[in-house]
Amino acid sequence: MRPLVAEIDLDALRHNYQLACRCAPHSRSVAVIKADAYGHGALECARALESLAPAFAVACIEEALTLREGGITQPIVLLEGIFTANELALVDAHGFWVAVHSQWQVDALLAARPDQPIPVWLKVDSGMHRLGFAPHEAENIWRQLKAAPSVAALHLMSHFASADALDNRCFNQQMEQIQALASALDAPLCLANSPATLAWPVAHGDWNRPGVMLYGSDPLEVANEVTQQLQPVMTLRSKIIALRELEEGEPVGYGGRWRAQRRSRIAVVACGYGDGYDRHAVDGTPVLVNGQRCPIAGKVSMDMLTVDVTDVPDAAIGSDVVLWGRAQNGEVLRVDEVARYCDTISYTLLTGVLPRAPRRYHECSV
Repeated sequence: MRPLVAEIDLDALRHNYQLACRCAPHSRSVAVIKADAYGHGALECARALESLAPAFAVACIEEALTLREGGITQPIVLLEGIFTANELALVDAHGFWVAVHSQWQVDALLAARPDQPIPVWLKVDSGMHRLGFAPHEAENIWRQLKAAPSVAALHLMSHFASADALDNRCFNQQMEQIQALASALDAPLCLANSPATLAWPVAHGDWNRPGVMLYGSDPLEVANEVTQQLQPVMTLRSKIIALRELEEGEPVGYGGRWRAQRRSRIAVVACGYGDGYDRHAVDGTPVLVNGQRCPIAGKVSMDMLTVDVTDVPDAAIGSDVVLWGRAQNGEVLRVDEVARYCDTISYTLLTGVLPRAPRRYHECSV
């Protein structure tokens, strides 16, 4: 069988979730597992965390129903809320929690007659300018929802545009807006995403929303002592399937972008953009061959990529290749580093791994 596999370390997932909890010991942490748990498998990740996480968060009701059908009983927050009013029947039937960011959603909730009041997270646009009510609108909507028999456990929610950045002016402006509103309403808060969970204690509220950090990716512009404790959850692993000897000046791959600067040994690896590996990876993008760093040489193809293994004499057909994650010798290649070589972010790499790369789950603790 083709050797490419995405290995998912569920012990590392639990470690990272517990790290998020230690960062904010006075908050509850909802585990964000939208987009199929950032490409890791939402149901499997939820099952791994269900003894730890008091709630999960997804983008939409389809993702939430998959978890319910898989036996997950914890509260599940719909971060984008409902998309049509008739979804409220499913929200009621399955005990989902909903974010509310638009007037029509408010109207639908006020008109609803659920069997049980629905917990609501009212989204406030404190500066992201994507979803949510302006602060001057939110106070009146809060009071309407607070008085509605269809609504329970009302929280204020907002999202930071730059909690990952060293320049904290935008972050501070957002915090000032949302704190003033929360004070006026005496409202519980859910603010902190992964970077705010890791670096901004002032943003820790009644609930936090750690997402990409759960999967071992560092969301900060500059790592700190806490992010260095994150453990990679996904290891994208393959093998060498062929070896070529090239003379100085000979090209490799489409367009001959890479040319040998010396007599070189080139390994062909079973992984390409048809598996979700980013085709924008430049020459020099690192991989681990038998646990040793080696550079990609030439353009990524649909099913294969090529690597310069001239300085790894034990590289052979069948040798282990880690595209990101942890090698068998314990060496780690972080997905964040690979993303920088691809001029993208770890989110796109992790969520972009296609089903053709099967997920294999392992854990020691249960």
